[in-house]
Amino acid sequence: MNSTSKKDNRNYRLFINIIVNVLVYFILIPLLIFLSTKTKRYYVISMIIACLCCVPHFVKFENSETNATELVIIATMTAISIVGRLIFASFPSFKPVTAIVIITGIAFGREAGFISGCMTALISNIFFGQGPWTVFQMYTWGIIGYISGILYKNLGDKKPNLVILAIIGAISGVVYSLLMDVFTTISMDKEFTIRRYLYFVGNSFSVMIIYVISNVIFLVVLARPILVKINRIKKKYGAFNKKRCKNI
Repeated sequence: MNSTSKKDNRNYRLFINIIVNVLVYFILIPLLIFLSTKTKRYYVISMIIACLCCVPHFVKFENSETNATELVIIATMTAISIVGRLIFASFPSFKPVTAIVIITGIAFGREAGFISGCMTALISNIFFGQGPWTVFQMYTWGIIGYISGILYKNLGDKKPNLVILAIIGAISGVVYSLLMDVFTTISMDKEFTIRRYLYFVGNSFSVMIIYVISNVIFLVVLARPILVKINRIKKKYGAFNKKRCKNI
């Protein structure tokens, strides 16, 4: 296969990946979340979302851009996130989940970040309690991991800066709180209105601050050590794109 054909093939795979990402993460899953507020079938829809969130990564897997080792690594990061949530169960809103999801997105890409966030919410809620909030948590943490992967990719192959990580963590805390307030508004009023939404945002402002502070602390403390170890694993087993963390 000549260089032109290889380039065309890469462009085609990239195009397919983008289409699948948009379809799954920004159309199908949001529609399912909306459907969950109407049908009350939260458990069934949670499982469907859990399956759907893996589709984009498996599309890359099918295109030989990933290998089986990567699935094990993503599962490990998800397990660390779940355990972290359980360990800090006694500290409401102060947990390392968002930080671990962000690190996963940074190290392994947007699809891995979404899977980690989505599955963390679903599995950890086996202990914390499943309910209509689960689908919102799945999507909120998932989209934070997804966007983190995109943001880091746009920064290039530079060593992650603690200030930038802190900013991402702070913004993620705000995003998480604002998106979960959408659930609060719908669950309390059975419909979404801007006035009531702003009311709940104001009431949860103190909780939002805790989200922001916890994300910044955990990212500053955990990001560098975890990313260094992840880089060694990626080099040793040839997992993911080695260029993403070559300077960590």
